[in-house]
Amino acid sequence: MRVANIKRQVSRLSSLLVTTLLTSYAIATTQPPNVVLIVVDDLGWADVGYNDHTGVFQTPNIDALAAKGIAFTDAYAGAANCAPSRAVLMSGQYSPRHGVYTVSPSARGNDKTRKLIPEPNTDILADEIVTLAETFKSAGYTTGSFGKWHLGEDAKTQGFDHNVAGHLKGHPKSYFSPYDLPFLENGPEGEYLPNRITSELLSWIGKVKSQPFFAYVPYYTVHTPLQAIDSVKQKYLSHPRVRNERHATYAAMVELMDINIGRIVRHLDQQALLQNTLVIFTSDNGGIRSIAYQDPLRGGKGGYYEGGTRVPLVVSWPKQVMPRIDNTPVINADFYPTLANLIGADVSNQVLDGVDLSGLWFEQQAIAERNLYWHFPIYLQAYNPKADQSKDPLFRTRPGSTMRQGKWKLHHYFEDDSYELYDLENDLGEHVNLAGHLPDVVTRLKAELQQWREAVDAPVPTQLNPKYDAEFTAKLTAQKLLKPSRK
Repeated sequence: MRVANIKRQVSRLSSLLVTTLLTSYAIATTQPPNVVLIVVDDLGWADVGYNDHTGVFQTPNIDALAAKGIAFTDAYAGAANCAPSRAVLMSGQYSPRHGVYTVSPSARGNDKTRKLIPEPNTDILADEIVTLAETFKSAGYTTGSFGKWHLGEDAKTQGFDHNVAGHLKGHPKSYFSPYDLPFLENGPEGEYLPNRITSELLSWIGKVKSQPFFAYVPYYTVHTPLQAIDSVKQKYLSHPRVRNERHATYAAMVELMDINIGRIVRHLDQQALLQNTLVIFTSDNGGIRSIAYQDPLRGGKGGYYEGGTRVPLVVSWPKQVMPRIDNTPVINADFYPTLANLIGADVSNQVLDGVDLSGLWFEQQAIAERNLYWHFPIYLQAYNPKADQSKDPLFRTRPGSTMRQGKWKLHHYFEDDSYELYDLENDLGEHVNLAGHLPDVVTRLKAELQQWREAVDAPVPTQLNPKYDAEFTAKLTAQKLLKPSRK
């Protein structure tokens, strides 16, 4: 009996010790925390050092954030390309609720190869949607956007007090000054845009640091055009795993982006702000696979296989977030309810599709199991048919929906009402379609996907395209498959 009692007491003391340790990482400050949300453009899941198995990408500052914070292995963007992913993040809502599905138009590719008339696309986040920035303002924060906005003509009309270089367009003509971007004066000739945007951010932080601030930092890089400072690019040209000059330029762009993230973290530390600042680092969608392979993930930007939607995500806050690797599937729609809870904002009257992750972030409390969804009733033409790893060589995306439930990933394509089922636990690359082998799993997931579409009023295109030509499509498909790949 004594031995049993001793074991119970030791167990209870161990439990109390663990609780005490976790509590030391919980939010203890009464001062509202600053939030810096960094969203890199087109940075693939495999394009950061801590995920890169090739040894090409040099991201020591991001790697340091990951080592000191939570590095999520199964984090997702709300869409596979720029504008819709940002709309999900800023609204906290899945795409059918706001209608931003792609970068217009929705009818991409050759008319003769599209079986259906795609749903129309919305380019601008509607004014009636309360953005994440507006929620921060309602909680007494000053807000600044530094870089790509892509959801309207001016980020200041959608919740930001300060806007640097953010407008409707998705990328500059050049990353070297003169940029000729709205809301940004040209710098000295040859100035590099990520460096300038970071300098603007640091200057702003110095001016507003006496009050809580929300800094949204959506860098335009590493989106095309592929342009990097030559001295950085040169060292990658001789790298044994770099395939060509485009790959070298891209790797240099990634390193230059990482250097600027290091500048942000050092500045916060020098200004005695780091201890009370939550830093979130992620990407808006997967990488362009023809530029940087996303292996072991299949596909890349614009496609709804894992390479198009799975993204790096790091959450860092000294002494508040316990460093670890977390395998929980999360999506960028979760940022809104999580941050709203963190800053004490009332969002009870808003429709939010994400879940509050604050218990997971700060106390390691597992969230309830839930499904993640994507809906794309549109077409998106191929980049490089041999490299894209898409459903077919003509499109990165054909109209359909996808969902993830635990280890299962279900794809539904509307043109032929076909399904693909993958076991991500054993087939991360989505190579083996199990739909024909596991009909019961497909039936169950299919029903849940349909229930979700009905709940969010997701439009499903059914109108046939009168210009569709099956024979032409077959010939063009064969030509694309036979054409040599661009390496």
